[in-house]
Amino acid sequence: MSQIGRRKFLLYSSTGVLASLLLKGCASGGEGNGETAADPCAANPCAAATAAGGDGIKVGILHSLSGTMAISETTVVDAEMMAIDEINAAGGVLGKQIIPIKEDGASDWPTFAEKAAKLIDQDKVVTVFGCWTSASRKAVLPVFESKKHMLWYPVQYEGQECSNNVFYTGATPNQQIEPAVDWLLENEGKEFFLVGSDYVFPRTANTIIKEQLAAKGGTVAGEDYVPLGDTEVTPIITKIKAAMPDGGVIFNSLNGDTNVSFFKQLQGAGLEPDKYPVMSVSVAEEEVKQIGPEYLKGHYASWNYYQTVESPQNDQFVSSFKSKYGEDRVTNDPMESAYIMVYLWKQAVEQAGTTDLEPVRAAAVGQAFDAPQGKVEMQPNHHISQTVRIGQVRDDGLFDIVWSTEGSLEPIPWNQYVKETKGYACDWTDPNKGGKYKA
Repeated sequence: MSQIGRRKFLLYSSTGVLASLLLKGCASGGEGNGETAADPCAANPCAAATAAGGDGIKVGILHSLSGTMAISETTVVDAEMMAIDEINAAGGVLGKQIIPIKEDGASDWPTFAEKAAKLIDQDKVVTVFGCWTSASRKAVLPVFESKKHMLWYPVQYEGQECSNNVFYTGATPNQQIEPAVDWLLENEGKEFFLVGSDYVFPRTANTIIKEQLAAKGGTVAGEDYVPLGDTEVTPIITKIKAAMPDGGVIFNSLNGDTNVSFFKQLQGAGLEPDKYPVMSVSVAEEEVKQIGPEYLKGHYASWNYYQTVESPQNDQFVSSFKSKYGEDRVTNDPMESAYIMVYLWKQAVEQAGTTDLEPVRAAAVGQAFDAPQGKVEMQPNHHISQTVRIGQVRDDGLFDIVWSTEGSLEPIPWNQYVKETKGYACDWTDPNKGGKYKA
């Protein structure tokens, strides 16, 4: 969708038609460069729509629509918009339409913080759906904390955080990383090389993995990082070959465009999955498609959802997504998390009977949803219970699910392998416990 310029309207005799068009203009928001389409509400057309009985509820959508993370985040926006469109088509929330206002974080963390403040202060959104990297989430967190506002965050992350102002629908380490390490130790070997982008998530994830390996008899042959978006990965591949000449497990927490170079050069260097299986935690169907399945076939990923999950809910989700965006499109875990968080927010608003932050915050805990991955439920620590699955890339770029938990796992934000956080928990329903307490 191209950037929308300042709207020009013809004169209509029907105020109802005019209100509808004005509301549509407000809902479109800006795209591409993250601006709000010359701010369609700047001249107060939304007030005109309200006067005509077409008032809506403004929400923020804050993701990287440009830069190195656009490879992943633009698809998350698609999923959020699909959920919003579905809800609006079914009557909206509290009888009002949702008006999404998009902003582009541009893969730049200060920009994320600036756009978050704009959405809250200028656009007056009632909540924000946004971020991918932990670096972007950490950048906006002080904004949401200081303003006591609300962020819904859809991507798996490193844990070691539990904010009253964030609802996390991606996996905590015990719902992704730790089961992946256990599965690798049992099925692929005990010698690991840890590869990651140089920011919060990979470094914290690898701290957890090292503690887990030490506790379970695994070893770390090496650990290396590259700047986010850097495509020069030859030195890392050279180090992997030197550290594990006879093969071993590669645990991959690279993000963004770096994965394209990594998998292509890995194959070019002769490091095939039979001897050097890669377990990724930020590569899903969309990334496989863009990198090329021929470079990833046989490698693994750990997620809560894959397009190949068999359930009526997933059949409908995949069908709806392809109908909306094209048969060649694929679904993936972050998209599913983004989709369901919009519905969880909707349910909380309807239970609260208002979009006011505090009632919605309280109502969000306990919200359950029959998601494409299976039933999920928001816990008192503001994270969801969910199923864990290991997938292996196949010829068509989708994943064969080779292992899964029997049911959903409860989220554990404060890691129990790391000495400094072992024994701690989070419960925002109890004022005596809050974000971190000794369980």
